[in-house]
Amino acid sequence: MRSALYALPLLLLAGCNIPGLGPTPQAIARENEAKAVGSACRHALRGLEDCYSLNPKSTKALVFAGWKEMDQYMRENKIEGTQSVITQREKPARTPDSEIETELRPSTPRNRS
Repeated sequence: MRSALYALPLLLLAGCNIPGLGPTPQAIARENEAKAVGSACRHALRGLEDCYSLNPKSTKALVFAGWKEMDQYMRENKIEGTQSVITQREKPARTPDSEIETELRPSTPRNRS
């Protein structure tokens, strides 16, 4: 009888959706984004190490899960990946300070009334 009384509240709470006990929407979004990053890396024919280094804020386990899911999907459907080309902008060559010409502005008197 006593065990039935203890089990009753647990059974009543089992069907409830108590706010604050589940993952937050931001956490779910971060997980989904990390999986999408892994999928995109696999489709772009990137290795996992490259994917990790290009996306340091993403969780490695979730990136791998997305990469693995995309790999399985691509193999099942015989999809070829597309080669990704990352272009880096070249920085302009710095000129030495001695070659930079500066022009002084003429000073104008200020009238303060």
